[in-house]
This record gives sequence, structure tokens and C-alpha cells, in this order.
Amino acid sequence: MDSFIKELYGLSRNGAKVTINEALERLTFNINLRLLVGKRFSGCDYEEVNSEPWRYGKAIKRALHLSGVFVLADALPYLEWLDIQGHVRSMKKTAKELDSVISVWLEEHLKKKKANQGTSENDFMDVMLNHLPEDTVISGHNRDNIVKATTLILSLTGGESTSVTITWVLSLLLNHPKILMAAQQELDHHVGKQRWVEESDIKNLKYLQAIVKETLRLYPPGPITGIREATKDCRIAGYDVSKGTRLIVNLWKLQRDPRVWENADDFRPERFMTTHVDFDVRGQNFEYMPFSSGRRSCPGITFGLQVVHLMVAKLIQGFDIKTAEGTAVDMEEGLGLALPKLNPIDVVLRPRLRTEFYECLEDMNKY
Repeated sequence: MDSFIKELYGLSRNGAKVTINEALERLTFNINLRLLVGKRFSGCDYEEVNSEPWRYGKAIKRALHLSGVFVLADALPYLEWLDIQGHVRSMKKTAKELDSVISVWLEEHLKKKKANQGTSENDFMDVMLNHLPEDTVISGHNRDNIVKATTLILSLTGGESTSVTITWVLSLLLNHPKILMAAQQELDHHVGKQRWVEESDIKNLKYLQAIVKETLRLYPPGPITGIREATKDCRIAGYDVSKGTRLIVNLWKLQRDPRVWENADDFRPERFMTTHVDFDVRGQNFEYMPFSSGRRSCPGITFGLQVVHLMVAKLIQGFDIKTAEGTAVDMEEGLGLALPKLNPIDVVLRPRLRTEFYECLEDMNKY
């Protein structure tokens, strides 16, 4: 994050406009990739175009898009063999690309584990290999496939959903400058301008937390839940649902239901400091569960919120942010598992802190 802020500072001094959603996408993908397999890429160096991280990032993006497209065979199963739209062919090709890259990384980790006698735990793949014996079989799957599948699902759902959430937060704040100013004033009051905001400060930034909660209400990172299957005959919303029926909950619709939420389509963070102050994001209130609920809820809630809160706080503490054209941000939604924004956001940044605060940030490789 420090490296990212320092990079943005350099761009702000040159007056360059920044496509902030793309920059955030690279940042969160690298955070996720470094956590899982100890890899990173800058996303902008030509020599990296054919590297594994670059190929993996492109394939993840395709997979997320394909997860949200309409497949004709889902509605008309007898047409599946035709693959009229070509989506199934694209899915198979993307899955093969993802597996080939993860297989290379797994092989690297196995060699390292052998060389270090299994004592090194530098990333999550190391941890899985050290805690799963080589002869492990779960539900018919061997250890290597379990490790690869777990790495895939965590990278598939972790990186882009985080960057998309931060993008929606910034979009809403840019369209509501008074709320943005109030959030900056809260930061100035609790943190000041003599140091950078830290993770330990987030608990005191109640308005910032409310802004994130309201963003997650309007733009949940998973607009529909994972598939549930009825374990017995039941009745839901007046419909008879037989055992074995698969159900999907539309969280986007649920969290914008005017029967439940006053001014449901309006961005009003204050509601989470007044009427809905006791609501959390962990699915305890069925009218608000942006990460789903129960055993099928998102396992990365804590980590994702840490990144979102701290990154938003650092951005609005460190910069005054405006759209490059001085116009409102359009809020059109695109296709994809993580409810991405359809169009990019070009912004210009103006530093809010003294120069030395940016220059003393850790000098790391490009984000």
C-alpha cells in the first residue's frame, strides 16, 4: 500500500490523470498473489507480458467476466452441445490456462519444500503443503489438486472483489463531495496530518466504516449468493420448493428493497450510524448480508475489509481526488462475478500532506 501511495504521489506531481480502477486492480491482485503464492507483477512492464503472474491475472479477469455472462444453455439445456455463444469453449480454455500456471507454482513450492525439509512457510501455499500429508485424499481429490483448487478459488474471489469495492467507494464519494469532505475531516480529527493512518486507527473512524457498509449495501461484492440446494421440501415466499432444488439469493435486490430500506437507492452512510447502527456485514441480519450468510458466507471477510478500510483511508487522507473531466462518475454496472464497474474512472490527485510524508514511504518495486 505504501508503494502504491508513493506511485500515485509521483503521478500527482506530474499532473497526470490516473485510471484509478485499473491501478487498484493491480494493487489488490498483487496483495492477494503475494499472500497466496509469494508472487507479484507490476502490470506495466513489457518484459512481464508472458510471465506467469501476468498470464494468471489475465485469465482470472476472463474467468470473472465469464462467471457473469448469460449462457443460453442455462435456460435451454438441450442447446448445450452447440455452444452457440462460444462461452463454454472460452471457459474451458481459461480453466486450462489457470491450471497450467498454478501447476508451475505448485511445482516450485514442492521443490522448495524438499530443499528446506518442509520448514519454510512464506505464503499460503507453503502452509497448505506443510499441513496436508502427501497421501491426503479428500472427497476423491489428492493433495495437489486440493492445494491448486484452494489457491484458485481464493485468488478468483479475493483480488478483484476487493478492488471493485474500493472503486465503488471512490465513485460514490466523488459523486457526493460533502460526504468525502466529512470523511477527510474525520481522518484529520482522529489521525491528523502529522502521520499516516494505520490499521489500528480504523476502529475510531466510524463514518468511514459507515461509508464502506453503505457501499456494500448498494454494490455487494457478490451480487448473488453461491448456489444452495434444498435438503428437504419447503415453502419459500409462497412457492413450493422440492428437495434437491437449487436456489440462488439475489443480494443486490434484497439490499435495495424499498420495503426494507428507506430511500433504498440513495447513498446515505448515516443510516449505519443511526437506524442501522447495529448491523454488521457478517450476515446476522438477513436484509443486509453483502458477503452472504452462514457456512457458505465469504471466508475472506476480515482480510477484505482490512484492505478496503485502510486503502480508502490512505487515499482520501493523502489526496484530494477529482474526476479528470470534472464531471460526475457514471455508475453503470458491468458483467462479472464481483459486480465490476462498467466504465473506467480517470481521476486527478492533489496531495493533502507535506512532501516528506510521501517521500519517506517504503521504496518498494512498482505495485
